[in-house]
Amino acid sequence: MYETMTSIEITGNALWTRMERAVEKVQERLRRAVAVLEAASIPYAVVGGNAVRVWVAQADEAAVRTTKDVDILMRRTDLERVIDVMQAAGFVYRQAAGLTMFLESAEAKARDAVHVVFTGEMVRESDPEANPDVEPHERADEFRTLPLETLVRMKLNSYRLKDRVHLLDMLEVGLIDETWLPRFPDPLRARLQDLLDNPNQ
Repeated sequence: MYETMTSIEITGNALWTRMERAVEKVQERLRRAVAVLEAASIPYAVVGGNAVRVWVAQADEAAVRTTKDVDILMRRTDLERVIDVMQAAGFVYRQAAGLTMFLESAEAKARDAVHVVFTGEMVRESDPEANPDVEPHERADEFRTLPLETLVRMKLNSYRLKDRVHLLDMLEVGLIDETWLPRFPDPLRARLQDLLDNPNQ
């Protein structure tokens, strides 16, 4: 439970350090997790906000948005192996409220975890379609992520507020536009059309 803040108490260098460290911790968690999966040759793909950052950075580094999430797509058939290698590297496996995650320590909070989503499965029953496979993939030097079209499809499928924000970022920098509409079935196409028609939503 957070305490209600009525004034700014952390200022100066301490505040700058705290803000910078928040971003660094996410990057460190991502690098640590993908290094484990790469060393074990387990197929996976970085998805979510970090995958969006990879693609937006190709077009305009000034438009790259920070994220607090580390999301990894993998096959459920690889989960036992993933648990073994992640735990050997110091991560703590946990399942809570239907979510699969790896914490950096037993005391870590769920928001500071590596979150896992599975190929071929629905994240929510209301989603129009299941998650894609980890193949084909794109390499971003140290890690694997999804091709742009597959990532956009995942974002249109999930379509939460943060997914819409990510899609609007990609529209703003020209990674996607109205010519992409025929690539998707309804209701994904309708969702993209809504973002094109209402970019300031």
